[in-house]
Amino acid sequence: MGCSKVAGSFEMIILSRLLVGICAGLSSNVVPMYLGELAPKNLRGGLGVVPQLFITIGILVAQIFGLRSLLASEEGWPILLGVTGVPAALQLLLLPFFPESPRYLLIQKKDEVAAQTALKRLRGWDDVGPEMEEIRQEDEAERAVGFVSVLKLFRTRSLRWQVISVIVLMGGQQLSGVNAIYYYADQIYLSAGVKENDVQYVTVGTGAVNVLMTVCAVFVVELLGRRFLLLLGFSVCFTACCVLTAALALQDTISWMPYVSIACIIAYVVGHALGPSPVPAVLITETFLQSSRPAAFMVGGSVHWLSNFTVGLIFPFVQVGLGAYSFVIFGVICLLTTIYTFLVVPETKAKTFIEINQIFTKMNKVSEVHPEKEELEEFPPSTRGQ
Repeated sequence: MGCSKVAGSFEMIILSRLLVGICAGLSSNVVPMYLGELAPKNLRGGLGVVPQLFITIGILVAQIFGLRSLLASEEGWPILLGVTGVPAALQLLLLPFFPESPRYLLIQKKDEVAAQTALKRLRGWDDVGPEMEEIRQEDEAERAVGFVSVLKLFRTRSLRWQVISVIVLMGGQQLSGVNAIYYYADQIYLSAGVKENDVQYVTVGTGAVNVLMTVCAVFVVELLGRRFLLLLGFSVCFTACCVLTAALALQDTISWMPYVSIACIIAYVVGHALGPSPVPAVLITETFLQSSRPAAFMVGGSVHWLSNFTVGLIFPFVQVGLGAYSFVIFGVICLLTTIYTFLVVPETKAKTFIEINQIFTKMNKVSEVHPEKEELEEFPPSTRGQ
């Protein structure tokens, strides 16, 4: 992309965007899964939120570099697009030194020595016996299952509520209107009296709030729990959508309503950054065992990007048709996702993968398990030491 202007080829940009999209699609699934498998259970939530933190940092960096005074100019745009290669180059240099997931090594590769070596390297001490025992128990529990494909994931009764939860949470994350809020933000800032040249700086400020609240989520996800953050986040987003609808409808008649609209945008960003943005990926890692986790991330990632694409495609038309009342749709989705989370999604903090799986076994009402069709219903008592 950085060389496209010199080459005079827009085709290079199209091809490069395709490659970047493939990388983003893979990374958004593999990174949280990898970190979730590496993390001890008392840090799993915090580490699971870290990918979302760096996504928000990336958005903020892009917003800063995209200022007209920096690289958003006729001369600077090839550099702006080419900068994408810097983190990719760092990854290529550093990733070969990363250890493989101990769970992957023991459960799928059946290499206990390599798994123990990787775990010692990750933890920094030699006494990894309790964690190795927990992974062995998960291996025993999954021995009869084998690899779970996406098709088998949907057919397996003991995974029914886990799959439904993934679809609802990943769909709710994107269909709740986070991209529409950013799309509409510039217009709201302009209507509030922000000068056109200054809107870009207010947008950067919104990105900074997003980063700050995601940092908070990293530290409170183990304290408050995943379920609470989802309920809090979607509730805040629902309230913000309702108030924003009223503020947009009344902004031409009440002089101070545009400022209420700005407050609603900030409140929405805060709520989404606390729960809906980071937590669903954490829950996919935690609610599926090793054999079914890759297929679950494939389903979750597909729902995520399809929902993202849908909102980006239809929102401009919805905005033309409904105007200020566009956000009623997003408010309804936030409310429905909140209700589903309250009724169905269990708390998973400080629990092993096996303990979480037992919770869903009861929810799925699996009384008889057939190894060729179902994941094992009863597991040995989990080791609680870390």
